[in-house]
Amino acid sequence: MKKTIELLNKQILTCIKCKRLVEFREKIAREKTKRFINEVYWGKPVIGYGDQKAKIIILGLAPAAHGGNRTGRVFTGDKSAEFLFKCLYKAKMSNQPNSDNSNDGLTLKDVYMTPVLKCVPPNDKPKAMELRNCFNFLQKEFFYLKNAKVLLALGRIAFDSCLNLFNLRKSSCEFSHGRTYEINKKLKLVACYHPSPRNVNTKRINEIMMLEILNKLKKF
Repeated sequence: MKKTIELLNKQILTCIKCKRLVEFREKIAREKTKRFINEVYWGKPVIGYGDQKAKIIILGLAPAAHGGNRTGRVFTGDKSAEFLFKCLYKAKMSNQPNSDNSNDGLTLKDVYMTPVLKCVPPNDKPKAMELRNCFNFLQKEFFYLKNAKVLLALGRIAFDSCLNLFNLRKSSCEFSHGRTYEINKKLKLVACYHPSPRNVNTKRINEIMMLEILNKLKKF
């Protein structure tokens, strides 16, 4: 299984299907931001990370411009990662409360995380065609994650991608924070607000809410 995912990751890392995304990710990597001006940006697609035998799969939207697109690892080096990993650590799902860079010693416990879109989109708004181009990668990724029991979709786009993945109708599966859907007898889908700075700052989601969901995942 590991070898198979590694082969898939090689395909993802060399993908140039979406011209807009390729140009944007490379532009961000060249121009950088003042805070990280002396760093070498990743500027390529970002693959999944974590325990490939995990029962808990966490799906995000896409790498952050100065997070994953800089560090090369999903949910690493940005405000969303700061919030999420503080919660994952408290839920005993990670070995440390921070995710700063790809060499920080982070390990996940029975958790695998991946973005549904592997490249950073302008304004965090992917086009439908870009999501379709990445969908094949997502399908293969889930096929290889044989032990998955529950999917945690962070945000509506990740949630809708899960519905498409399992041919579920949006009309019968409404995105609602904390709502659980049974995909089949072995797999469940849980909806969750994305831990974006906007959602955290406006109190749409807080640590208590996130921890409630994370602790629920462990019971499946």
